[in-house]
Amino acid sequence: MAFSISKKKAKINKKVELHKEESYFFSSFIAKFLFRIPSIVLVLILIFLWSSSTTIISGKVVHVCISSRKLNDLYCISAGTEPHFDTAVSSLNGTSPSVFVDQKDIASRESTLQDTGVAVGDESFTSNVVDGSVQNYSPLDIPTPHVNDSSTSNVVDVSSPLDIPIPRVNDSFTSIDTVSNVVDVSLQKSSPLDIAIPRVNDSSTSIPSAKQESATFVDSFAGNRSVSFRNKMVDEELVIAYNDVEDQLQVHRSWAATSNTNATCDGRGIYVYDLPTKFNKDLVAQCADINPWVNLCKYFSNDAMGEPIQNLGKGWYQTHQYSLELIFHSRVLNHPCRVHNADEAKLFYVPFYGGLDVLRWHFKNVSNDVKDSLGVELVRWLESQKHWFQKSGNDHVFVLGKISWDFRRYSDTIWGSRFLELDEMQNPVKLLIERQPWQVNDIGIPHPTYFHPQSDNDIIAWQDRIIKSNRKHLVSFAGAARPDAPENIRSILINQCTSTTDQECRFLNCNSGSCNQPESIIQLFMESEFCLQPPGDSPTRKSVFDSLISGCIPVIFDPFTAYYQYSWHLPQDHNKYSVFIDQEDVRKMKVNVVERLMQIPTKEKEKMRSYIVYELLPGLVYGDPNSKLEKFQDAFSITINNLFQRLNKLEL
Repeated sequence: MAFSISKKKAKINKKVELHKEESYFFSSFIAKFLFRIPSIVLVLILIFLWSSSTTIISGKVVHVCISSRKLNDLYCISAGTEPHFDTAVSSLNGTSPSVFVDQKDIASRESTLQDTGVAVGDESFTSNVVDGSVQNYSPLDIPTPHVNDSSTSNVVDVSSPLDIPIPRVNDSFTSIDTVSNVVDVSLQKSSPLDIAIPRVNDSSTSIPSAKQESATFVDSFAGNRSVSFRNKMVDEELVIAYNDVEDQLQVHRSWAATSNTNATCDGRGIYVYDLPTKFNKDLVAQCADINPWVNLCKYFSNDAMGEPIQNLGKGWYQTHQYSLELIFHSRVLNHPCRVHNADEAKLFYVPFYGGLDVLRWHFKNVSNDVKDSLGVELVRWLESQKHWFQKSGNDHVFVLGKISWDFRRYSDTIWGSRFLELDEMQNPVKLLIERQPWQVNDIGIPHPTYFHPQSDNDIIAWQDRIIKSNRKHLVSFAGAARPDAPENIRSILINQCTSTTDQECRFLNCNSGSCNQPESIIQLFMESEFCLQPPGDSPTRKSVFDSLISGCIPVIFDPFTAYYQYSWHLPQDHNKYSVFIDQEDVRKMKVNVVERLMQIPTKEKEKMRSYIVYELLPGLVYGDPNSKLEKFQDAFSITINNLFQRLNKLEL
């Protein structure tokens, strides 16, 4: 078949040509106009924008933090990993704004499954310790700002009745990074330095100029104060936010029971709700499909302790980090103070496996309504129970086996549920492996470890074994780098570790699968003096507790990893059991961690290890469901006793 091609040119529309000429003339005019602007003006504009903003590159996202929103965007306060937070400063008066969590790269989180030392879950709070005032022997030897002195309205009155001011879900979380300025340190009473330093909001002093230069850094090891002096100013809201954490820790400690034993159950009845199976048992039945990478069924066997680990001895099991809800439920069912008549109860336990509910939707393409549905159904079910209303939920307790942020989803994001954002969930106590530090009814309890003793002798035998352990490594780190999180210090720590001898520092790379076996982790920690515990996808690490029960002194880089979390199970003076090194100093290459740890005297290491093994260890493990502990209190017993003490205090 032949084709004929016409060579006749298409006729060009004159109107189109005229329009092109006009557009060209306009573009040319604009270009010439901009070209005439003096370059110095552009430089001044750039300087202005730079001075009023902070640019943070996190993963694949560039965050530009204008000064007006530095406290509303967590990236402007703490450069985290992929997920994005929008936060505002909280207070303890129940009127603070809401906490938002946004997780942008869900798949990247599953890298944590290869790092058994880090809970899969949420954000990397690579926050720094802000220099501030240490008042009446600060619970942390990290300089922490204190505001408003005794006149502050943000301090919770512990002696108030059950209607004490409780921060709403709308309280903010702020993981502090000294993006802009830092306040002066004020040491009170316990200070070895008699230096009068201004406090924020103290009428007797003035806030120092932001132009003042940094002063000296005073640092010493266990037993002495470790204080940074930087004569700069911090945003007042940031100081108040840090103060709120300190205030809430004091509230939690005021709820701690003073007696180690409770001989009677009089007035201490625990009622366990018999929930419809869809709220717990049916979730466990989905164990093979909850996580697309790991079949959790074998971990949920044996009362959720998992399969026994023969090589480590009696009481050791392959316990998964998400097993807390099931473990706690088993222990409550066997508690001697359990009652079957709700009218006889003082404390009400709601066995909702909210962590499993959240986890099953993490990697599935479902709507937010679906993710929220079971939690909403549970609240509606509780509202049909008369005891739910008798004390406005203050006598009810939930145990959630994931971190708080997984239950505090912001409205336009996709990660997690809004279960803890519900109004009905504000008064009950929430026991979590990682609490929201600005929520007074979020209480952190230890991650489950692999050790579940059945008797006092099991604990004593293990104590004797690890106190005599040959520790051939000064330092060890079991974990993996976070290449998509440039602000995370893990890569720096790995480089510092691997550039030394094996005797000085041993690195166990969890990306290679070396951390999949609990024996590998525990054996490494038993052979190490210090265990590095940098933040991962969230501040807390299961590895902190694995190191402690192995007699390895944890090295903490972020106070939110432990010091701001576990006030019922870890002492106020963190120098007794850990070494703190500010991650900002690591990030800026101001310190070589291995060299710093080499300077700690043998006597100090032995003192810390003895305290860890004999004082802390029993209270950090969850005993076997049939355990008969008499001499010791485990993590479960401490928690239950403190819950009763809390109710007693609130009723005064």
